[in-house]
Amino acid sequence: MSRAAARTAKRVARRAVTVTTPFDELHPVRARSGADMHRTLTWLDLVGLGVGGMVGAGVFVTTGRASRLLAGPAVILSYAIAGLSALLSAFSYTEFAVDLPVAGGAFSYLRVTFGEFAAFLCGANLVMEYVLSNAAVARSFTAYLGSAVGVLAAQKWRATISFLPNGFNQIDFIAAAVILSITLLICFSTKESSAMNMVLTAMHILFICFIIVIGFWKGDWRNFVEAEDPEKHRSGFFPYGVSGVFNGAAMVYLSYIGYDAVSTMAEEVRNPRRDIPIGVSGSVLLVTVFYCFMSASMSKLIPYDAIDADAPFSAAFRGKSDRWRWVSNVIGAGASFGILTSLVVAMLGQARYVCVIGRSGVIPGWFAVVHPKTSTPVNASVFLVIYKRYVSITTTSPWPTLSFLLSFSFTSILFTLLWRYVPSGHPKAFILFANFVVAIAMVQAFVLLVPQAQKPQSWGVPAMPWVPFASIFLNLFLLGSLDGPSYVRFGVFSGIVVVFYVVYSAVNGGGSMGEEECFVQLDGGAMEKCSSNCIVDNGGGEISLKV
Repeated sequence: MSRAAARTAKRVARRAVTVTTPFDELHPVRARSGADMHRTLTWLDLVGLGVGGMVGAGVFVTTGRASRLLAGPAVILSYAIAGLSALLSAFSYTEFAVDLPVAGGAFSYLRVTFGEFAAFLCGANLVMEYVLSNAAVARSFTAYLGSAVGVLAAQKWRATISFLPNGFNQIDFIAAAVILSITLLICFSTKESSAMNMVLTAMHILFICFIIVIGFWKGDWRNFVEAEDPEKHRSGFFPYGVSGVFNGAAMVYLSYIGYDAVSTMAEEVRNPRRDIPIGVSGSVLLVTVFYCFMSASMSKLIPYDAIDADAPFSAAFRGKSDRWRWVSNVIGAGASFGILTSLVVAMLGQARYVCVIGRSGVIPGWFAVVHPKTSTPVNASVFLVIYKRYVSITTTSPWPTLSFLLSFSFTSILFTLLWRYVPSGHPKAFILFANFVVAIAMVQAFVLLVPQAQKPQSWGVPAMPWVPFASIFLNLFLLGSLDGPSYVRFGVFSGIVVVFYVVYSAVNGGGSMGEEECFVQLDGGAMEKCSSNCIVDNGGGEISLKV
């Protein structure tokens, strides 16, 4: 028993920090899925998937809660800040996706940079985020569909379980049916899923334009600065203060998860070097504009303290005259289309994460299988950049880059804590300014002292390394705006992930490339697994590898 435990500890320690190479991810690892995913998507498909994936969830699910509870009319700025943060992160995702066009998204990027454990921890949390956000969005679909046909969904279409706590005691059968239907669609074909998404997204954009026009036409500018009940709620554009804007940005950032799902489609893109930059960054920019106009329309239409947190836009017209109540039905129908597109894209991304994690061997390899007829990860669908540029594993030491990254992250966290907990006044402003200057000086020192070890062959993040450092700062700042329970949930789930990794993944998963299996490239580019001895031409002679 003690020998087995010691062997497990050594295996976990070795595998946790083992990194793969881009060649491994593109060929031997991908070969574990059997059939290849077909490269059928263009930049227009990616923009459509990005817009469809983000707009449905963001405007129609989180806007009402962010405005009513956190930011008030200043939710417009919350969306702008979250959009800027998403765009900076999208630049980094784009560089990785162009350089490593596989379906793994952040999981694959981390695996070739920091190793298997960091990749699995991130990938597992992303999958859980997809699962939970899909559940929330699907429930919202029921609410908006009820608005479209004039039915109170909570009473008519949901079953209440009396012995469960409030908030967790309703079964939504329509939401479950929608999830199952979309699962069948994405199992059939990615290109057909994209075509369906394009049709739904086009219809959804028409509804968005309609809502923006109606909101600015029928709304009142006084709603930007006046509460409906000033005795109970503060008035003004910033009723919750500047901190409320950033708290709102942290909440609505979930609305931008669609760009991450787009990057997971890289393995199915015809021309990754051209299509991925346009698809990822372009969709984030378009969606940010939509979000800002939509939230402005909502804020002009109704005071923030009168917003229905579950269905803000359709509910806004219920209190109008009978002549305008039909708008509530139209908005409910439009929101339903948008939520469907969001679910399609999110479930496509979720399935590809699970597929690639399955390829790595840290979960059962059955999840990695790609069906030879549909060229989609059917099993996974059913169940559910600074470091890279400046560190070359074989030629440079990682410590200068790691030291600067850790120091900058610490400075950003310190800025966040000062912002949140130090009382307002001149001393706070001076300390924050000094902290910000130190962060800028760190980046400049990094530019001068640490040379880039490798540069991208085609598309790279602009203004390197300033854009990624700005992304780190903004993301850490937004993380600091989350509440305590969010960190508790993250900690509990991450603890479960670590236990799973130790007791299953590192013990039963596939080994490192070149250690337990070997592949050779045949004429025409196909990869074949060796059964005994491999003879691999490394460019400087032949090396015999025994498997």
